[in-house]
Amino acid sequence: MDKGKKDIFVEGAIAPVFIADRIAKHASKNGIGAHSIFLGQVRADKVGDKTVSSIEYSCYGDLANVKMAEIRESIFDRYHLTCMHVYHSLGTVHVGEICLFVFASSAHRSAAISACEEVVDRLKKELPIWGKELFEDESHQWKVNTNRNQPQ
Repeated sequence: MDKGKKDIFVEGAIAPVFIADRIAKHASKNGIGAHSIFLGQVRADKVGDKTVSSIEYSCYGDLANVKMAEIRESIFDRYHLTCMHVYHSLGTVHVGEICLFVFASSAHRSAAISACEEVVDRLKKELPIWGKELFEDESHQWKVNTNRNQPQ
């Protein structure tokens, strides 16, 4: 298990071929019985009379990577995982594109699913990552993450 510090950031949208390649690399790992994958996609949210066309992500990279390493360590302590990968976009990501890819693998599905969900929740709360919503009319505002318990 590699639980060390890694740079989780990729420039721009996370391409489907990148995701497929990461999944394919696990085919030879015969102790894995389950994968849980979360893909965060930019939505065309309506804010008043404006529509989001993209989000521009920025971060405090060194701190975010240190914090993500701490989260990884605690996740590996809680769940019996084979591996876990996290990638988050920086820069501009357009509506319909992937901005977050979390991939947890384990011998059994419950550990992979629970770990994946916890990682997503924690990184949204704990990592210094900011998103500026860019609207179709070329105006912008800082994105506010909504409470996951709110109705959708």
